[in-house]
Amino acid sequence: MLSASEIMQLIPNRYPILFMDRVDELKPDEAIVATKNVTINEEFFQGHFPGNPVMPGVLIIESLAQAASILILKSEKFKGQTAYLGAIKNAKFRQVVRPGDVLTLCVKMVKQRSNMGIVSCEALVGDARACTAELTFIVAPTTAA
Repeated sequence: MLSASEIMQLIPNRYPILFMDRVDELKPDEAIVATKNVTINEEFFQGHFPGNPVMPGVLIIESLAQAASILILKSEKFKGQTAYLGAIKNAKFRQVVRPGDVLTLCVKMVKQRSNMGIVSCEALVGDARACTAELTFIVAPTTAA
């Protein structure tokens, strides 16, 4: 549904901190499903961990946050703005993510208010849950640096 270049039109993340390859499904104000192909070429595998490459949990959360940002910013009331991560609740890591895995990022809108959103998230490898969390976002106008 959205390619990497279309994703970059919505969120400010760029290499090496863009952790989404495509958006597979999108229902604005409801849910998003996106894909992150995990490859051995990722820079973080050089140090996490040599001889035992594991995707850091914080980067799994970042991948979910990027998918959530797209979901939030596709809402008519938040178009053209930036979504900032405000809180992470109940994050649980259930399975390691390794090179060669395909991370499916599933995000559902829980609540929207004037300038914020709460989403429930899960990252899957196949049918197995790698991570679950609830994320809170604050949405603000985009400012130039």
